[in-house]
Amino acid sequence: MTERMMTLAAVEQLCLRALTSAGAGEDNAAAVARSTMLAERDGIRSHGLLYVPIYAEHVRCGKVDGKALPVVSQPRSGAVVVDAGTGFAHPAIDAGWDRFIAAARQNGIAAMTVFNSYNCGVLGHHAERIAEAGLLGLCTTHAPASIAPPGGRVPVIGTNPFALGVPEVGGVALVLDQSASKVAKSEILLRSREGRPIEPGWAIDEHGAATLDPAAALKGSMLPAGGHKGFGVGLLVEILASCLSGAVLSKDASPFSGTAGGAPRTGQCFIAFDTSAFSTAFSHQVASLLDAIAAQANARLPGAGRQAARQRTEGEGVLVDADLVNRIDALCR
Repeated sequence: MTERMMTLAAVEQLCLRALTSAGAGEDNAAAVARSTMLAERDGIRSHGLLYVPIYAEHVRCGKVDGKALPVVSQPRSGAVVVDAGTGFAHPAIDAGWDRFIAAARQNGIAAMTVFNSYNCGVLGHHAERIAEAGLLGLCTTHAPASIAPPGGRVPVIGTNPFALGVPEVGGVALVLDQSASKVAKSEILLRSREGRPIEPGWAIDEHGAATLDPAAALKGSMLPAGGHKGFGVGLLVEILASCLSGAVLSKDASPFSGTAGGAPRTGQCFIAFDTSAFSTAFSHQVASLLDAIAAQANARLPGAGRQAARQRTEGEGVLVDADLVNRIDALCR
């Protein structure tokens, strides 16, 4: 694979041009382009430029309405609901964001659900955004089914990540972002496109046998992290992001890849806490907890790898697959 260096601004502009060329509205494309840039900035290639051709393809075929106008409602003082209108999740989240944050500050706690939406990018970035507002954030999103229940082989839930954004005075103390599966499905997709095998214990094929072939894994089932406990985490996310939001279940959602099946109509659920409404000792307790982790030799806080990548790429730019960039450039023309 030939690589080339790009600035983060160039990554964002490339994605913006590709999506608007495909027919997405400027505001919708801008929200997705920023998310793509942030993924590349933090070294999460599986959610970065790799997805841009898929996004563009889905706008062109109508699997995503690139010109969707999200509809925001607030049925209760602490409840914000957004209908993404089968458009991208990013602009739908943005549409309800200010009401959501204001509701959390007013009530001490608030939730925002999004339905009729699509892939929301790196979930941890939304949790970090809540923490940047000085609130404790818990975010969930589900996805088309890719994990079978323990003992089964037919997927019923998605990789279903959750993310926690923890504030500290003047910034963000911690962002925890993990999925119910041993690895993000986009990582298997990346390995498939690069012709590399996956790792042992990541997935089974459609017959229930262990596999290192990413193509067979994509036809089979990903394995949950921690066995039945990981599947339980995935169910928790499914209840919040799908059932509570009114989105379709993961088992009924069309794939985030390919053109078949129509709009996925998946959902998200974000919860924000104003910690001062519950405890005056929150920041002190968090600092003590994180200090106890950091004080141990070779111990690493969740998100440390992303922070290291961020510090590097903000100054140097990012190395990207030159062939992928050429494919995206072609979409712009």
